[in-house]
Amino acid sequence: MSDEGDARHLDPQLLAEGDTRNVVDRYRNWTVEAIVADLDARRHPFHVAIENFEHDMNIGSVVRSANAFLAAEVHIVGNRRWNRRGAMVTERYQHVRHHDSIEALVAWAGEAGIPLIGIDNVEGSVPIETYGIPRECVLVFGQEGPGLSPQAQEACVDLLAITQFGSTRSINAGAAAAVAMHAWVRQHVFEQMP
Repeated sequence: MSDEGDARHLDPQLLAEGDTRNVVDRYRNWTVEAIVADLDARRHPFHVAIENFEHDMNIGSVVRSANAFLAAEVHIVGNRRWNRRGAMVTERYQHVRHHDSIEALVAWAGEAGIPLIGIDNVEGSVPIETYGIPRECVLVFGQEGPGLSPQAQEACVDLLAITQFGSTRSINAGAAAAVAMHAWVRQHVFEQMP
């Protein structure tokens, strides 16, 4: 497919009225379906999961970052409803799956043969900067404040922490997700292994 797409991928309404969406130039005036199909042909094999038991406001940011780093899917664990504001409409282009519980996510990952890798600065975590992240994996994040639930920690094959140098105990879940996804990209797209 050319960078401009062909006429079959263009949206007549957007062509007539102008495309003000927050999309890269390559997708200007394309239909949502054409964009998703093109992204699906190139998605990376990592997934992102975030717990949503207290209606976490970071989920939208996680979805937006997952779209930016071309994650296979975002898995929301817990409450089905989430604040889409931070996603900036990227949920239209990003596959989002819901799981009622950590056990349901674990069952899905087991059937898919994909390991769960927890990201939280808890006792026993290893630095993400020195860890070889598996090519296929689910990066699992907890909620703002409490972090990964004990059930999620137990389900993960490894727990990773993002090294910090200031006085705060943690960075927010949306920022942590972006850092972890970029660590995956550095290792598997740019081959910058630890």
